[in-house]
Amino acid sequence: MEIKDGRAPVQTPFYYGWVIVAIAGLSVFFSGPGQTYSVSIFIDYYIEDFGYSRSLVSGIYSGATLMAGITLFMMGRLIDRFGQRKMMVVVGGFLALALFWNAFLLGPIMMFLGFFMIRLFGQGSMTLIPNTLVPQWFIRKRGRALSVMAVGGFASSALLPPLNTWLIEAFGWRMTWGVWGVGLLVIFVPLAVFFIRNQPKDIGEVPDGTPKPVKGQMKNPNIEVNEKSWTLKEAMATKAFWFILFCVIVPALVNTAITFHIVSIMDLRGLDTGVAAMVLTLMAVIGFPVTFVSGYLVDRFQVHYILAITFFGHIFTLVILLFTNTWWLAVAFGIFWGFVNGFERIVLNIVWPNYFGREHLGSIKGLAQTVMVVGSALGPLPFGIFYDWLGGYQEVILLTILFPVTAGILALLSPQPEYEDYHA
Repeated sequence: MEIKDGRAPVQTPFYYGWVIVAIAGLSVFFSGPGQTYSVSIFIDYYIEDFGYSRSLVSGIYSGATLMAGITLFMMGRLIDRFGQRKMMVVVGGFLALALFWNAFLLGPIMMFLGFFMIRLFGQGSMTLIPNTLVPQWFIRKRGRALSVMAVGGFASSALLPPLNTWLIEAFGWRMTWGVWGVGLLVIFVPLAVFFIRNQPKDIGEVPDGTPKPVKGQMKNPNIEVNEKSWTLKEAMATKAFWFILFCVIVPALVNTAITFHIVSIMDLRGLDTGVAAMVLTLMAVIGFPVTFVSGYLVDRFQVHYILAITFFGHIFTLVILLFTNTWWLAVAFGIFWGFVNGFERIVLNIVWPNYFGREHLGSIKGLAQTVMVVGSALGPLPFGIFYDWLGGYQEVILLTILFPVTAGILALLSPQPEYEDYHA
């Protein structure tokens, strides 16, 4: 599947890296069926049809996500070995099969396996691969490229909740899973086969499309030493690696917990499923333009400062959720949640190539993605347990605020490590 003749599959009047960004964005979009904002719409139908408790379904989901996170670590090494192009095609095919599996669920074991597969291939791999691919094609414009790629994620999170709601009401949840499986095989996989190339050198290009920075252009303070690539072992020897790794856990844990139970949270406040879907869509719509702002900022200011600000935004958002009991407060929550997500999607993806280089990015980002998926596994179950014990979510939301507080402090303590300090 590798191209040996040094030519792009299509000739474009602009840098071919932007075609890569477009397909990478499509990959993030089609990760949607494995993301919690999509799965959350199915949960209440599962509870009703199978007669399970909320904590049981939450436990199955958390356990499957945890297992997917542990397995995902190997995906990063496979990307380094076989390249993003082959892995994107293979993973796209396996995710389609996983979606067909979910259309035929019969019990808790099948549900566990179904959740496991869509979390491994969807939430995990279909976002890991493009996030290791785009940094290969861009250095100076990396933040802007990741911002454009993130459009796929926000389009997915904006469209899938209301679209799933409509599809399930019209055709049932089993048919809805099948629709997404067909979409992957018919749309995404063929485009990935034809358009994706692993690195600019595969088509005789260089990162950013120009061999040298433009004179007079403001330098990116995050990549001054980034041409030196760290191995995973070398990166793990730095304080920043572990602090940022904890920072990766927090949004995954908090956002997954809230998104998974958003229908139930809103229902307890007297707000229906439509409001819950509206909040998810609003979050995506607001987050979409914010990604371009954050992409601009991370190309010009030190990443760890922007990351710290993002976590303080998380705190404010959770406080709003505590008091959400009207439609307009739900709107306010969705707006601020969108702002926070717009920043974190870019910052948490750009920090790894900026800090530790591109050569071993698959292994490094693979471990970070594993931790992220594990974090997302730890969120839904405590929320479900608190609901079954106390009949609500107020107490667990209060406890959750401690996580972004800690992450914000650690982010401030995590400037980019100097390569020479660890390789004297």
